[in-house]
Amino acid sequence: MAEPCLRASTATGPCPAATLRWLASPVQPGGAGMSRRSGILIGLLALLLLAGAGLYLSRHLERYEKTVDQGPSPQAKANPWLAAEYFLRGLSIPVNTTDTLARLPDPSQSTQTLLLLNDREDMTPAQTERLLNWAEAGGHLLLVAEQLWNEKKGRSGDLLLDRLQVHQYLTTAINAQEQQLNDAQPPLPIPLITPSPKRKKEPWPELTRLYLENESAPAYMSFDPAFHLEDPQDHAQSWANSADATHLLQINRGNGLITIVTDANLWKTRSIGNYDNAWLLWYLTQGSEVTLVLQTEHDNLLTLLLRNYPQALLMLALLIGLGLWHIGLREGPMRRPAPLARRQLTEHLRASAEFLRRRSGQQTLIKSLQQDILRRARQLHPGFERLAVAEQWQVLSRLTRQPTSAISDALRPRPPQRVSHSEFTRQVAHLQTLRNAL
Repeated sequence: MAEPCLRASTATGPCPAATLRWLASPVQPGGAGMSRRSGILIGLLALLLLAGAGLYLSRHLERYEKTVDQGPSPQAKANPWLAAEYFLRGLSIPVNTTDTLARLPDPSQSTQTLLLLNDREDMTPAQTERLLNWAEAGGHLLLVAEQLWNEKKGRSGDLLLDRLQVHQYLTTAINAQEQQLNDAQPPLPIPLITPSPKRKKEPWPELTRLYLENESAPAYMSFDPAFHLEDPQDHAQSWANSADATHLLQINRGNGLITIVTDANLWKTRSIGNYDNAWLLWYLTQGSEVTLVLQTEHDNLLTLLLRNYPQALLMLALLIGLGLWHIGLREGPMRRPAPLARRQLTEHLRASAEFLRRRSGQQTLIKSLQQDILRRARQLHPGFERLAVAEQWQVLSRLTRQPTSAISDALRPRPPQRVSHSEFTRQVAHLQTLRNAL
């Protein structure tokens, strides 16, 4: 029986090998089309989720603005009067700033106000005279009293204040002086009149009050209550007081005006908004052009070097110190090391004796030997100290078997002058012989 076999159809012709391989390979349903459709569906689902989350957040989130206070700007830190400048400019008052007194505004052209609010410690007499002449020409000078009046020296050290004959004191000193005057007055035994009723207590006694015409209430300013201005010559035409002190004086000088205040801290940025401080600044400068002197003294060379080159100055100081240490070293021959051998007893005794001779002197050593001889004689002969000197010598001569002349020569007082080395050695040897004999 013949084996069956496959035969290609004559109608279709021979079957190629590729067709046979395709017919023999397994068929995978879905294939690449299914994978592409799954990726598209996952991407659309993710987009829908993101869109839904964004829509939810957009409906439930609330937008708001928050201002973070980062403190004063560098310009405000460098200039404590910056708020005062902006305040005056906001009132249409021209404000100029300068750091020198070399160029002052001309008061003859327009009304000028010069504010000296910073330190004036290094102001010269020539600058002081120039400022006073400027005020006499019609300018308004506003300054801060810087120094306290010294009764012993008769001046304060503030050149402008001394020229204007205005004194500044501590409020505590004025109150203590008034208390002493009140205590010194003896009280009246019988009142002459009926005591007046107690005065109404002023509100805010620590604040300075300024009264104006046609105003029922005063303006209140926060000057430092620790200082007090006094005008012994009565030059001031107006002033402002707190309960215990005067803090503002105005003096007419020539065609101009000079205003003196105890301090200007009330116009600094941190205080100008308190009470009527800003109003007082406007009241004193209204109708004029303001020139604010920010700095009336310049740093000296040492201050500038310390500020800009501290490391270089430190190195220079170290070099100078090392140089002085090197120069200060003692120079001389090398010192030989001490010998390792120990001293003999005789060397120690000789060194000790030489030390005592140099320290105490010859007469002290001789007197010590004489007293030792007399002490031993008192021990050997009771009542020795009650004998006369000649009898003591005779007793010593008998005890030591030495002639009386030798005893008297050894025990007689010595002159204070220094003797020769040989004579001193002879005297010491003689005294030691007597002491050994006892």
